[in-house]
Amino acid sequence: MKKFLSLALAAVLTLSLFTGCGSGENSNLTKVTLSEVAHSIFYAPMYVAIEEGYFEEEGIDLELVTAFGADKVTTAVISGEADIAFMGSESTIYVYNQSADDYLVNFAQLTQRAGNFMVAREPMDNFSWKDLKGSYVLGGRKGVVHISM
Repeated sequence: MKKFLSLALAAVLTLSLFTGCGSGENSNLTKVTLSEVAHSIFYAPMYVAIEEGYFEEEGIDLELVTAFGADKVTTAVISGEADIAFMGSESTIYVYNQSADDYLVNFAQLTQRAGNFMVAREPMDNFSWKDLKGSYVLGGRKGVVHISM
């Protein structure tokens, strides 16, 4: 958890070098908008850091926005609505493959595993991936492509 918090803080601090200071009561803080793809238990250390005021202690006025999709996170960063994002590399690859002049660069790995979980409606003792043969798997959320197993 400590390593994750350090990486998250390093990412935001790195970005803060490229942003200007805001105005108003937090004029001594650097305003940074962070767009996350979804709320995830894997980001818990960051949520704690936000609530405990650690970003403010480091001079950062962090605004957290949940975009609910990597495509929306990508759009937010490219359009300037967000300064930095937490997401996987899939949208970055899609944009880059379109020969875009302005594309995102993924520069840090914050977790060792993806934040995905396989769930079932009924308990499955001794689960095996072979149990999915002939099934449809919904990846992530409603609207995502079904995978035929």
